[in-house]
Amino acid sequence: MGLRTPFYKLYESRIIRHIDQDRLPVHIGVILDGHRRFAKAEGFDDYRKSYMAGMQKLEELLSWAYQTKIPAVTVWVLSTDNLNRPASELNPYFEVLEEFFSTLPELGRSLDFSLDVTGSMDMLPDGLRASAKTAMAALANVDSAKWHVNIALCYGGRQEILDACKSLVEDLALSGVPAEEISGHIDEESFREHLYSSSLPDLDLVIRTSGEARLSGFLLWQSVYAECVFVDPYWPAFRRVDFLRALRDFAKRERRFGR
Repeated sequence: MGLRTPFYKLYESRIIRHIDQDRLPVHIGVILDGHRRFAKAEGFDDYRKSYMAGMQKLEELLSWAYQTKIPAVTVWVLSTDNLNRPASELNPYFEVLEEFFSTLPELGRSLDFSLDVTGSMDMLPDGLRASAKTAMAALANVDSAKWHVNIALCYGGRQEILDACKSLVEDLALSGVPAEEISGHIDEESFREHLYSSSLPDLDLVIRTSGEARLSGFLLWQSVYAECVFVDPYWPAFRRVDFLRALRDFAKRERRFGR
């Protein structure tokens, strides 16, 4: 991870000068990938040190987003597929995530953000689920909030779409729409209202660490026109300069939205 050297500080300043502030993304998604490979590369004797470094890095990322005035950030910290990993890998991560959520209200108040936590949290250990819900409740309606953070916890893109479909159909049925007419009431707008974070705009930029060039089901509906930046560092080694370069590259792209 290392400290920011004078060289990097100068380089960061240069990148900032070349970022068109009028073309910054409104909503950024970040896939935190590479904790385990980082642990092996650093020679850690267990994964907990890497997970702790990753959550410290997440705090740094949120401060960078605050400094650059990004209106919304979604970070994917745990997928439903991750639950298939051995308990020796999962349990330390659950513990570190629980500790992270316990400190999040203080960070949210200092950085002026409101918080949402989305995903299949009923699949998580009681302690982690309670810690996430407590943090969300503390930051759900912050009057001073200037931007929004969404944490995708035990999240799966396909599951979100299935849940949205079920919720929409159930609402239509409860409102008295006959079964044979339900399909006529389903459109993009009504479907969007049943997504986990329906109030957030579509993603503009997705950043994934660790050199993997895929979305793995991250916000499938919301990422349809997102620009993607895949960077080599493992998540705990992600640097502010990597974040700024991603913003610079995004600002230079000509977005076509399928046209």
